[in-house]
Amino acid sequence: MASTTTSDAALASIDLSARSLRLPTVRQVASSLASDAERHQLSHLDYLAQVLCAETDDREERRRQRRVKAANFPRLKLLDEFDLTAAPLVKPATIAMLRSGSFLERGEPVVLLGDSGTGKSHLLIGLGMAACEAGHSVRYVTCAQLVNELAEAADERRLSKLVARYGRVDLLLLDELGYVALDARGAELLFQILTEREERSSVATASNLPFSEWGKVISDARLVAAIIDRLTFNAQIIETGTDSYRLRSTKAKRAAKS
Repeated sequence: MASTTTSDAALASIDLSARSLRLPTVRQVASSLASDAERHQLSHLDYLAQVLCAETDDREERRRQRRVKAANFPRLKLLDEFDLTAAPLVKPATIAMLRSGSFLERGEPVVLLGDSGTGKSHLLIGLGMAACEAGHSVRYVTCAQLVNELAEAADERRLSKLVARYGRVDLLLLDELGYVALDARGAELLFQILTEREERSSVATASNLPFSEWGKVISDARLVAAIIDRLTFNAQIIETGTDSYRLRSTKAKRAAKS
């Protein structure tokens, strides 16, 4: 009876201390891990190590979830889920490079080029997820969304703060460059972001247009050249091809029903 009372008092003290120190996982697992430690005759140090590891692991998982939420992905995609058979131009070594994040350490850009439905956004989001897993801050945005956000900030006299905020993110994911035409002001605003991050922090971009056709969506020839220069200097350029996986999948499903 005395032993039980002592244990209850110890657990109550742990709970109180864990509340004060803001260690929610310690509060949750202290009792169950104590029972396991007693069953397996673990030392006090082994028990303490298990409790602290549980808190550390849970805290890191919460951080990871916050990084993924802050990235603002439109959907979650993993590099391991990418179907290499559907995009034969993308090699396993390319997936390994994106997963490693080696380009991030060097502040190098990544450019994904290919037609709609060839996996560009999947790869873009997947490399962003891998960066989140590795502890990096990530932000996903389409080109149109970014330009609209910048224009609104400029109108409200807070452009410099927004540009600085985008400059602090470890990895900026810029999707759908080429789907919406940019006027001169929009192109200039985009250029400010690229200049803020140049040779310091990586920008990964996905476009449905080859570089030779970017002039179709950016009217200022001078800015086209400057933007391409910023996005391709020391860049990893990955072509996903022209054969739409989504279109082939739809045709296959229709054929199966007929």
